[in-house]
Amino acid sequence: MKIALIGASGFIGAALLKEALARGHHVTALVTRPERIAPQENLISVKSDALNTEALAQQLSGADAVISAFSGHAQENVFGYYLKGFRSILSATQQASVPRLLVVGGAATLEVAPGKQLLDTPEFPSEYRATAEGAQAALEILRAQTAQEWTFLSPAAEIFPGERTGNFRLGGDMLLTDSEGNSRISVQDYAVAMLDELESPRHPNQRFSVAY
Repeated sequence: MKIALIGASGFIGAALLKEALARGHHVTALVTRPERIAPQENLISVKSDALNTEALAQQLSGADAVISAFSGHAQENVFGYYLKGFRSILSATQQASVPRLLVVGGAATLEVAPGKQLLDTPEFPSEYRATAEGAQAALEILRAQTAQEWTFLSPAAEIFPGERTGNFRLGGDMLLTDSEGNSRISVQDYAVAMLDELESPRHPNQRFSVAY
């Protein structure tokens, strides 16, 4: 499968890249600094600006799917930058006629109780609020449109470098926790869940979640 991976050099993007290549997919890594990505078989690294919609659409042309691991957390205006970039990615994917868009989402929009999101809890870290609100807005945009098939994958509350076990649970809009109340997933297993969805779609036009 031909995959266009936006943000392939980031924390989650790098794990997605590794998993996709291990499965034999052909990946075009769209990043701001291609030199950060080591050359590999079935990999093309391309300098890309997610905010330049027309140029991005050309780079996405011919892909079977787009996976967006786009992030604005390093920017001064995190929310505004992310939202502008996300709208551009969605528009470019449509312009390029790519059949599917898979989006790396956050855990903040998952519900900890009916009608109450993790984002709404007093314990939610203020330093992650802008990023979380950007992901929340992106999910609302996806749900409100019908022009593009999409899937949005939310991780557990804690996502960390760990092992690729392939053993995890999938959920929907509720935050998944283990028997001790923890909500955790390794970035490696998050990548497994995303690539599983890419290869065998089970959540078209839906958000789903993954945790141990």
